[in-house]
Amino acid sequence: MSSGKSGKSGSSPTVITGIGVVAPNGIGAEAFWKATESGANVLGRVTRQGCEHLPLRVAGEVRGFDPATLVEERYLVQTDRFTHHALAASDLALDDARLGRADYEDDPFSVGVVTAAGSGGGEFGQRELQRLWEQGPRYVGPYQSIAWFYAASTGQISIRRGLKGPCGVVASDEAGGLDAFAHAARAIRQGSRAMLVGATEAPLAPYSIVCQLGYEALSTHDDPERAYRPFTDKACGYVPAEGGAMFLVEAEAAARRRGAPVRAVLAGHGATFTGPRHPDASGEGLAHAIRGALRDAGCAPEEIDVVFADALGTPQADRAEAAAIAAALGPHGRKVPVTAPKTGTGRAYCAAPALDTAAAVLALEHGILPPTPNVFDVCHDLDVVTGSARPAELRTALVLSRGLMGSNAALVIRKGPAAPM
Repeated sequence: MSSGKSGKSGSSPTVITGIGVVAPNGIGAEAFWKATESGANVLGRVTRQGCEHLPLRVAGEVRGFDPATLVEERYLVQTDRFTHHALAASDLALDDARLGRADYEDDPFSVGVVTAAGSGGGEFGQRELQRLWEQGPRYVGPYQSIAWFYAASTGQISIRRGLKGPCGVVASDEAGGLDAFAHAARAIRQGSRAMLVGATEAPLAPYSIVCQLGYEALSTHDDPERAYRPFTDKACGYVPAEGGAMFLVEAEAAARRRGAPVRAVLAGHGATFTGPRHPDASGEGLAHAIRGALRDAGCAPEEIDVVFADALGTPQADRAEAAAIAAALGPHGRKVPVTAPKTGTGRAYCAAPALDTAAAVLALEHGILPPTPNVFDVCHDLDVVTGSARPAELRTALVLSRGLMGSNAALVIRKGPAAPM
């Protein structure tokens, strides 16, 4: 996606053909959507060892995830939990898109990987640093040098799957989860056959949590039903989460040729940077990003059928986001449904907008607006979907993301075209 016609490879739009999800409310797109549509709140007390004494009480943990059943041992020992999530989600996305190694082994340089990550491998890094402190340098494993690195998931996916095309990692804060789609679409336009793209995080190790305690917007409320309530007068910050989503994207013409399902079209992307600790400035920057995404998609504001909000959860940040939606969408901004399913799962940093993108694609497919769990008394001039899901005729979705350090991004997604008869 760039200036001019977005998501194009020649005259063919860039489309999503596969979705893989590892989330606190479900593993796999089907389980994730079922929980998201129902408005399930899966936030709970932090259960990770070593976190009992920390002020963070509530988070979105991925439960029932056994990486040993999904990833080969030789990759498990080299990688952190956030990469385990990425490897599993990539497998699910490739299976969903019906793309196997035999489909690209004649040209492995035609398929690449781009991910976004913020915290990297905190759990792995903490374990090795403890060994260094307690036992000395001889007891630190050789994979410490790579497992903590925020680019580890891209590298390990590429190696494991034999993908030798354009590979990279986006380090633009939470908004990187949307910016990665722009990088993938650019690679498609430049000739790549397909790209695995997305983001996963695992920020719930003690060391990682201690680092997050410096974020003013972090919620330390101990009630899972009250800890994360954006757009209300009870807003007290966000709840962190782990997990994420990976996608296979490719040119629509190429997908059609191999009979792959087209789940959605990547229509437009916009990004800005407004600096850290300025929520009001983030509103202006987010509005510019929205306008950029609309322009990139050739989309009028009134064409947006639903907004998946960033929903940081502080009064100042929520006010800024509401103002951004109104400024960028005009009068339509007061009428368009706004939702934030992440209030039931937590905000997974770079992976949060990736999960929102998965929810947006599934909402377009099912014609249903998922609700915003735990939010009822909205105090902003927004039509927030609360209580239960709403049926709706949906063609175009807008996904928003803001980073705590000042990055802003918007992504326009259109419903996938019907398969030809």
